[in-house]
Amino acid sequence: MPLAPALLVAGAALLGAILGWWPLAIWADRNIHTPSDKRMSLRTLRVSSAIATAVGFALLTWRFGAHPVLPALLALMATGVVLSIVDLTEHRLPNAVLLPTLGLVAVLLVLASALTGEWGCLLWAFGGAAGMFLLYFVLALISPSGMGMGDVKFAIPLGLALGWFGWAVWIAGVFAGFLIGGVVGLVALLLRQATLRESIPFGPSMLAGAIGALLLFGA
Repeated sequence: MPLAPALLVAGAALLGAILGWWPLAIWADRNIHTPSDKRMSLRTLRVSSAIATAVGFALLTWRFGAHPVLPALLALMATGVVLSIVDLTEHRLPNAVLLPTLGLVAVLLVLASALTGEWGCLLWAFGGAAGMFLLYFVLALISPSGMGMGDVKFAIPLGLALGWFGWAVWIAGVFAGFLIGGVVGLVALLLRQATLRESIPFGPSMLAGAIGALLLFGA
């Protein structure tokens, strides 16, 4: 897929910043139940959300241009930011965000397949969603303290997006998620921000691994 012109990338970054500052930050804030005096301020949340969304939108738009699959990837990035903020704050991925994420990504991938005529990609997408769900579900059964059901559910929309590009990108995304999660966990242990008995939010690592695989190998 051709790389996008600078103007389109800049517009995507601006859109991401606007969405991150208001609706996404507010959506995340409303799904956080921790008392306000024990978590980041709304302003900090807004800034973090705006920066993360802007960077994600810019990179995805730079990589995929105006391809019909771009809206699905931007939707995944936007809702993924919301989920990551909640997960980092409370170690959970709320259904109130997960279910819209799944529905939106699925609908936009169907639309992308209809516009491009690449129905085989859609079959790969649903296969990727099923495969990633089963993988995470088995891991959650084996180690429920290390893998939550929120992670299992988040695997479905991520698997959809990765699977749309084929098995190689799917494998890369899954592997990258675990690699990033392992590095984050190791750093947290070294900095004494966590112990071996504590769970570390895995949703942000899953998202980062998927987006990284899409940027590097999606075509």
